[in-house]
Amino acid sequence: MHPMLTIAVRAARRGGTIIQRARSRLHEIDFDKKGKQDYVSQIDRDSEIAVIDTLLTAFPRHAIKAEESGEQGDSDHVWIIDPLDGTLNFLHGYPQFTISIALKIKGRLDHAVVYDPILDELFTASRGMGAQLNGQKIRAASRSNLNHCLSLIHISEPTRRYA
Repeated sequence: MHPMLTIAVRAARRGGTIIQRARSRLHEIDFDKKGKQDYVSQIDRDSEIAVIDTLLTAFPRHAIKAEESGEQGDSDHVWIIDPLDGTLNFLHGYPQFTISIALKIKGRLDHAVVYDPILDELFTASRGMGAQLNGQKIRAASRSNLNHCLSLIHISEPTRRYA
């Protein structure tokens, strides 16, 4: 595994630990609405801080483009971070969310990590090397008809339990 991808995996797992620990106290988590079906919680922010800290400790000269805190730094190496991809699901207690991290080098996406802390599934990809799930090569299915694919379900807005 490429050294930069290894650090991204470490960062994703660190963010995942924060999210996992928070699942038992969903009723205590405050959140704000950013837009239609778009929310942010303190867990998003805490996960993002952990991910950024891990990445910048290893690569202090790299730039960051994070969902919650925005952009920082100027570099040919830019980490793109969604610290809790699926906040709405998380806030509902629905166990479908991930930590998503990608590295863009000179404007081209080169590495990516998507980590599901519930299933402990780690998807990684590097340009020219294909994608893996928990270290095993994967590939996309060849479906030519949308009727043979899964569809998304609609999830309502979360409610504040102790407002």
